Amino acid sequence: MKVKQINVKKNMTIDELIAEFELSGVLGAGRVGRATKLLSEMISDEDTKIFLSMGGPLVPGGLRNIIVQMIKNKQIDVLITSGANITHDLLEAFGGSHYRDCGFDDDLLNHKGIGRIDDIYTQNEDFEVFEREITNIFSEIAITHQLISISDLLVEIGKRVEDENSILRVAYENDVNIFSPGLVDSMLGLQLWMFTQDNDLIVDAVKDMHTLYDLVYQSKRVGAVILGGGLPKHYVLASNLFKGGVDSAIQITMDRSETGSLSGAPLEEAKSWSKAKVGSNLVTVIGDVTTLFPLILVGAMSKIEN
Repeated sequence: MKVKQINVKKNMTIDELIAEFELSGVLGAGRVGRATKLLSEMISDEDTKIFLSMGGPLVPGGLRNIIVQMIKNKQIDVLITSGANITHDLLEAFGGSHYRDCGFDDDLLNHKGIGRIDDIYTQNEDFEVFEREITNIFSEIAITHQLISISDLLVEIGKRVEDENSILRVAYENDVNIFSPGLVDSMLGLQLWMFTQDNDLIVDAVKDMHTLYDLVYQSKRVGAVILGGGLPKHYVLASNLFKGGVDSAIQITMDRSETGSLSGAPLEEAKSWSKAKVGSNLVTVIGDVTTLFPLILVGAMSKIEN
């Protein structure tokens, strides 16, 4: 099969552009095209449960509403994320914001009480509100729970969040499980630790494994959508180990494989560990998640609608 040269035109739609990508080579455009096709197949297949993982600052990076809409549209069955993304979801749920165009003088930013995530910024005042609000929520939860799993803790928090655009709130309303194995490595985890200094609330991370593995075994097929790498990526893949691995997967990452890190490992490597099935459909796209995933998702939804 020959590589088709990409053609573009004025007022081109996203699905027209993706169609051009699909017929190009195996470089970036071709991978985006194949990932779009695979995602559309995952979403369309009622027997495929989608496990989506979020590593890196994807909520500060602008993907919060996209994840919320995917949950509402029944396009995510299980969400696995870093504690940081949950923290930043709650930061906005409690009235805070993420900011831009504050400069790169980090000494000055520190003096002004501004934290920087590359070119995205937060204000200390917003985190002060976050600390007060989450402590109040922990206090309510501790009245009826002394031992709780991380996923159940996030359900309880989601019940008490009033923001209709909150990932935690929408996941609670739509009965979508959220797992965050690295929760303690975040500002939310820090506040949890501080709360437990004077209150009886024990969080059991191992308890989540019972719920997660039940979800895996209840699924005829599992399709993984891996945004970024790190612990959330491995939690998705490893949870499917005892069933021979995921049936299909897409990952978008900017990490490289040469260091041996999981974040940069090609998905095909997971087959050797039985974390992806032999013969599974796998696509790795190299690039920025906040740019590529919205493009891939819109392209996938256009295919379904057509």
